[in-house]
Amino acid sequence: MGIRFCKDGNLILIEVEYEENIQLLMLQEEEPPPPPPPRGRRRAARKIQAWWRGQLVRRTLLHAALRAWVIQRWWRQTLVQLLQRKRREALVSFAIRERAVVKLQSLVRMWRVHWRYSQVLNAIYVIRCHWLSHNCQTCALLRGHCVVTATHLQFHIEITNP
Repeated sequence: MGIRFCKDGNLILIEVEYEENIQLLMLQEEEPPPPPPPRGRRRAARKIQAWWRGQLVRRTLLHAALRAWVIQRWWRQTLVQLLQRKRREALVSFAIRERAVVKLQSLVRMWRVHWRYSQVLNAIYVIRCHWLSHNCQTCALLRGHCVVTATHLQFHIEITNP
């Protein structure tokens, strides 16, 4: 086991073999860095490094642009789906309202026709009762004709002599 540290530019290694015996060893300095390459090679290396950094930056920008495009595409698709859902809900709501209005209109028309039919039927009963109580029962015949239209109920009564 050893401890390494640097003092006055020298690397010192302290090894502890036993607790009583501590040795101090001086290590030699590391080798100096190699001399710089010639100037032309440095320029070429800088150009290659600059080109490579440019490639990395362009690749990073391309990936960022593709991610942004994917997110934008997803968002547009989500907006289209929301718009379609709102349109469908509006159409269903409109259809339900229209169906209710048509049903209500048909019920009102049916009630009005039934009311007019009841009026005509009551009128026929009144006429018939009066006619039956009339003295000259064999003198004439009653003929009725009924026409039902969308808005009216027409009833024609003819009194004919045989």
